[in-house]
Amino acid sequence: MPSSSYLLRSFSQPKMPASGGVKTACVTGGNGYIASALVKMLMEKGYAVKTTVRNPDDKEKNSHLKGLQALGHLEILRADLDDEGSFDEAVAGCHYAFLVAAPVNLASQKPEEELIWPAVRGTLNVLRSCAKAGTVKRVVLTSSAAAVVPSRPLPLKGSAGLVLDEETWPDVDYLGYCVSKVLLEKAACRFAMEHGINLVTVCPVVTVGAAPASKVHISVPASLSLLSVTIIETQYHYQALFGAVPMVDVDDLCRAEIFVAEREASSGRYVCCGLNTTVVELARFLAHKYPQYNVKPRVSLSSAKLVKEGFQFKYKTLDDMYDDVVDRALAFSCGVWIGSAHATIRGQRGNDAWAAVKTHGTAKNQGGLALGVGGFD
Repeated sequence: MPSSSYLLRSFSQPKMPASGGVKTACVTGGNGYIASALVKMLMEKGYAVKTTVRNPDDKEKNSHLKGLQALGHLEILRADLDDEGSFDEAVAGCHYAFLVAAPVNLASQKPEEELIWPAVRGTLNVLRSCAKAGTVKRVVLTSSAAAVVPSRPLPLKGSAGLVLDEETWPDVDYLGYCVSKVLLEKAACRFAMEHGINLVTVCPVVTVGAAPASKVHISVPASLSLLSVTIIETQYHYQALFGAVPMVDVDDLCRAEIFVAEREASSGRYVCCGLNTTVVELARFLAHKYPQYNVKPRVSLSSAKLVKEGFQFKYKTLDDMYDDVVDRALAFSCGVWIGSAHATIRGQRGNDAWAAVKTHGTAKNQGGLALGVGGFD
């Protein structure tokens, strides 16, 4: 896995763009959600912007870009990730290139053909154009926090728990969106080192907020799914992946991308996450702020049939269920694992049992605690 420093070699001095003192930036995929917000912010900061779309004649998809032209200099150019050389004109003369466009087909039945390799090829096509241009001071690649999710359990880090950061990479052992992001990052890193391109990568989490694009995909609908009558599975998928629902406002994401582009010392990867929440916390917030939508805080299981037929639950709160559960779990776990040290302490409880396990060094997780069937497993 590449380190976060990317071990970039010394760069040749790029040719200075002939822009009369105005900074020029290229943003790929200008009719996308994030890219449209980035185009707008760059123009508000005084940049001259070139953006690419597959079909500049599609008025429906590009209407927001026509509106943004009132802010300043904005060129809308035709380019396709599958067409090598089609980005040459877009990056020529630019100080910065923001690689935002990427194929997104999460439901693909052929992920290698339709998602993974098109993402890698498209990224390399844009980088080749940047290398040709000779004016690009820095390339900012928009990846995803999906490329930061570990595919195996990692040790906890003190009181903060498990913290995923720029050093975290998943193993590429299954197909899908995560793999496409990992492989395109690695391919971009190798190409950048070989061709003297100054590359930094931003890995955004679930992105929300207002953007000029007329259509949005994935993040925004997922973040609003709790407002609908039925809950789609995306929020729970995020929580299963990350242990939380990590979120960032698109405004902060765009500011972060421009920040790492302009800051000379920027290098490697940057996770862009403004907030870690949970599905339940998000649902409670939305229920309070938008009561008219009848937000459902969670998917629940019903024992109505059992209760209707006369059964009564004794333990109905977390306080009831967790009463003495930690001591009991410790005693059970200790009794299981201490057997390998020929010291059965199944009957011991709490700190005494735990001290015995640590003394014999037989606790599998070296100090961790897991509550549930099977002790530490």
